[in-house]
Amino acid sequence: QLVESGGGLVQPGSSLRLSCAASGFTLDYYAIGWFRQAPGKEREGVSCMVMSSGSTHYVDSVKGRFTMSRDNAKNLVFLEMDSLKPEDTAVYYCTADLLYSDACNLVVSGMDYWGKGTLVNVSS
Repeated sequence: QLVESGGGLVQPGSSLRLSCAASGFTLDYYAIGWFRQAPGKEREGVSCMVMSSGSTHYVDSVKGRFTMSRDNAKNLVFLEMDSLKPEDTAVYYCTADLLYSDACNLVVSGMDYWGKGTLVNVSS
């Protein structure tokens, strides 16, 4: 099970930290990803992390602004979002992908588990 938290309404330029709490499986065998879906748009990948190594991948639109981190002891994964823009407004989903390689990916159809999402609204 994956449960996201930390969404809310913030002004452009602000920061927000999302959390993903995982339970029921061992994170070491998975990659944790963040996806988002804006109103009227398709769901898209944002970033992912290989839990065994900590290696990360970010899409170009968030590089330098978003950062993933983890707390292995608490089975928590975080997405720190800085310099938020109105176009970052979306429902953000946490995912888990059972890995068979040493790299994560952001293929929507390839994720094994999804959280229910948390809304991030960037508006002045």
